[in-house]
Order: sequence, then C-alpha cells, then structure tokens
Amino acid sequence: MLRWSVLLVAVVCWELAARAQGSVYFPPPLRIARHARDLWFSGPPGHLFLTPAAVDTILPSLGRMAAGFALAAGAGITLGIAVGRSRRAYALCNPVLQFARAVPPPALVPVFVVVLDFGTPMQVASIVFSAVWPVLVNSAEGARATDPLRLQVAAVLRLTAPERLWFLILPSALPRIFAGLRLSLSLCLILMVFSELLPGSDNGIGFTLTDAQTRSDLLTVWSALLLLGALGYLLNTALLTVEKRLVGPRSSAGRTA
Repeated sequence: MLRWSVLLVAVVCWELAARAQGSVYFPPPLRIARHARDLWFSGPPGHLFLTPAAVDTILPSLGRMAAGFALAAGAGITLGIAVGRSRRAYALCNPVLQFARAVPPPALVPVFVVVLDFGTPMQVASIVFSAVWPVLVNSAEGARATDPLRLQVAAVLRLTAPERLWFLILPSALPRIFAGLRLSLSLCLILMVFSELLPGSDNGIGFTLTDAQTRSDLLTVWSALLLLGALGYLLNTALLTVEKRLVGPRSSAGRTA
C-alpha cells in the first residue's frame, strides 16, 4: 500500500501542477489516460477492448519484442552455460563478451540497417544482438559459481552430464540467469522503440511516437510514453513472478533490494 500511495501522490502532484500551469506541452495525467483509453482500449469486449489502432500499434511492437527476447534468452542461456562450464572457454571468450556488452545498443542499429535493410528482420536482429549479452554473461557466471563439492558428489553418484546440468548447474545458475533476463528485458523494450523510430517503419509504438510528433499531437506522444512505462512495469512484474516461482522469493527480494 505504501508503494502505491507514493505513486498516487506523484500523480496527484502532476495533475495539480499541469492544471495550474495550463501548458499544452504538459497535459494533466488524467487527460493523457483518457486519450490513451479512447485511442487503444475502447474496443469491443470480444477483442479484449483493443481498438484497430491498438492492433496496429501495440501488437506489432510486442511481437518484435517477444521474438527478440526469446531468441536472446535461448541463445544467451545455452552459450552462457557452455562457456561457464569450461575454464579455458571462459578465459578465451570473456574479453570478447565484456567488449560486446560495453557497446551501446543503439549504436549497432545502423549496422543492421546496412546489412538487413529496414523492416522486421532488422528490428528483431538488433534486439537480439544487443539483449543477448547480459543473459550470456550472467549465465556463464552462474554456471561457474556451481559448488565444486556438489559436482564431486554428482561424479561419485555417477550422474550423467544431462543430469548434472538439470539438477545441479541450472538450479545454481538460475539467480544469475534471471538477473541477466531482467536486464535483457529492459534492453529489448528500449531497442524495440528505437528501431521503430527509424525511417521505413510503418507500425509499432515507436512509429506512433514519431508520427504524433510530426503532427504535433502531444496527447498521443504522452499516451505512448505512458503506454511504454506501463508495459515495462507489467513485463518486469511478470518476469519477477516467474523468478519467484522457480528461484524463491528470498533471492529475488535480496537482489531487488
């Protein structure tokens, strides 16, 4: 309740300040929320209250983000576990991983534009290439942190390699894997919007932002920003829920703090 009360106080202060200022550039949040509802969530119940504008705006963006996140998560976890279980492979690959992780994600988008041209493949590829590194690095570190004593016990019990992976390595690496997934999720949201801001895009939230800015439709601009914030919060909450189910609330709460 305290967390929601802080948010409520912030919204009320914003509402009062915007109404007192009366600026067209900073509309009140209630007006923004009303415009967002009329624009995207005033459809029939059979369509989950989504309007045709929502289908053309929200669903393509979520589809690109989901594809990029799934590919980045799958490749990052697989390669990270493989690299983390080999000291030699980790020593050889670690400088490259750290270099690739340090490159600003938006800086790579022009490279993918040249290689893949504009369109969905370029957008998904830019999301995957930028979002895979947090998952890969954290998965490798989690695999390296597996207790050697447990591995020795597994060898004594003659567990097979798949059994050691499933019962020892993955459970030990899960907290670090989910830390990488949360970073990757935020990068996917950023790259999804950024790739849709480029020329050649014809749908998505980023395209709606640039189109509304061109038409000086500030209410739509603020509505898109509100939508992005809500999507980020909901997706992060969903991932935290999955993490608590698989890892446990104690490690999730400790890492969040």
